[in-house]
Amino acid sequence: MKIGIEIHQRLDTNKLFCGCPSAQSDEGKPDLLMSRRLHPVVSEMGEIDEASMAEKSKDRVFEYQVFQKHDCLVEMDEEPPGRMNMEALRIGLQMAKELQATPVDEVQPMRKMVIDGSNTSGFQRTAIVALNGCLESSKGTIHITTIAIEEESAGIISNEEGKATYRLDRLGIPLIEITTDPDIKDGAHLFEVAEKIGMMLRATGKVARGLGTIRQDVNISTDGGARVEIKGAQDLKMLPQYLEIEVKRQTALVSVLAELRARKVLPISSKPIDATEIFKSSKAKIIEGGLKSGASVLAMNLPRHKGLLGREIQPGKRYGTELSDYSKRAGVKGIIHSDENLEKYPISQDELKKLAKKLDMGEQDSFVLVIAPKEQAETALSFVLERANMDFVPGETRRANPDATTTYLRPLPGKARMYPETDVPPIPITTDFLKSVEKGESLDEKRKRLEKILNKEMAGTMLKSRNLHLFEKLVASGADPTLAATTLENTLVSLRREGIELTDPEKTLGELFEEYKKGAFVKAAIPEMLKGMAKGARVEAVLKVYRLQRITGDMLDQLVKENYYDMTAIMQKFRLQVDPQEVAELVKKKK
Repeated sequence: MKIGIEIHQRLDTNKLFCGCPSAQSDEGKPDLLMSRRLHPVVSEMGEIDEASMAEKSKDRVFEYQVFQKHDCLVEMDEEPPGRMNMEALRIGLQMAKELQATPVDEVQPMRKMVIDGSNTSGFQRTAIVALNGCLESSKGTIHITTIAIEEESAGIISNEEGKATYRLDRLGIPLIEITTDPDIKDGAHLFEVAEKIGMMLRATGKVARGLGTIRQDVNISTDGGARVEIKGAQDLKMLPQYLEIEVKRQTALVSVLAELRARKVLPISSKPIDATEIFKSSKAKIIEGGLKSGASVLAMNLPRHKGLLGREIQPGKRYGTELSDYSKRAGVKGIIHSDENLEKYPISQDELKKLAKKLDMGEQDSFVLVIAPKEQAETALSFVLERANMDFVPGETRRANPDATTTYLRPLPGKARMYPETDVPPIPITTDFLKSVEKGESLDEKRKRLEKILNKEMAGTMLKSRNLHLFEKLVASGADPTLAATTLENTLVSLRREGIELTDPEKTLGELFEEYKKGAFVKAAIPEMLKGMAKGARVEAVLKVYRLQRITGDMLDQLVKENYYDMTAIMQKFRLQVDPQEVAELVKKKK
């Protein structure tokens, strides 16, 4: 088994080839809508990329939502790009130093053909910054193949049959891409490597934070299988699960192939037949609805496939799912096959008998059928036949699903999709330029510094936290390190479980700790303060409405006397308004 990983992390700068901000819009309604169709083109090598051809076969229209404050004509592909964002390039070179990689002599932006709609131009701009780095791990040295800077894709909103909708505010945000050799040993090692690279990136203090700002693409191949790229894994903790399930998937496919060879099935030469007449009175809603919209029902015999289409190869996914995923390249919703529970549709026994006769099916044969406009259904079944005839486990790009399973996206891209970017000049990496790139604080240096202001456990937590940059900002502005850390890592998590989320944590917590320093409220009141501030209220209003003003000085003196110097009673009544240490000192004086 071979395992490698690609880490994609958004950078906290302006966009890569224009001056638009890299923060995404919080506006729901776009200022403009535009539509495009994208087509593959021949590369400089005279070839067309297979992955691009697969996307073209879906024949989709792409709609783009444009936000005036976050997008410009560059994102709309109506204006040439500007020069590369030099701050993003410096961050890339800084990471090259951290990973002991060799910078290239000249950064040459390239075009990577992508026609799935995620880029209006039909390609993504990417540039290699450094090569041949290394990272030490508990199970040996991990070789870093490349460090690159590239554009983030547009954010997908919906993907319907024949149409996909994207937001352009994400398009063009700089990404740093770090790619390893297949040196990773197992799932635990995969987690360790991904976590360490992520921590190194956060340690720069120059990366974006929040859900979706870092993604992992995992490359896996198994004995008898093939290289598969799992794209878009966001949850670090799930990486071992993706690995485990993919290994099981490939192993199961090898078993299916062995059975097909034993049955002497391949190659299959079946052709689609029109079965519309058989289902003209069908009670199956999916078929009835399709026929009413003018679709046809096409079916195809898969000889000696009985029992194989229903064989599970991933949790909740079967070999038939693999064929169905290929059919979706034609833009259909999928297939129906004979190993399914056909009563759920329902398809009647009479319809099944007529279909079997029409397809000349034997007892060990199976069928697949598609409901779609006739030409589209023929294309879909041709893709099913293509996949069914593969006498090998195919190399693929697959989408990471939230349950750790994966779904087929497209064939693995080839070198034919890369060609030079002619609109952006190359950037020479001179000795003077490299000297101007500061080597940031290393991970070990940052750990040691954090351990001086936090206990060892909390220092380790903060080092791994997405809140690290915000923590350092709060501490730099005068917040108590321990209080800032526990607020970020404990209090905010507890509030989130109650469904309370801060819309702008940096601004809210900055204001909170500024007022705390002035003595406006006590530590115990912070969760209640944040609940009020999460609704948009200012500190003064929250203090007044929730009665959280700190009681101190003469007022506290009087309160202690009125409660007969009983600290337990005082804390029960006024826990959110008094400092326990201050109360304890007054009670002690009385004694």
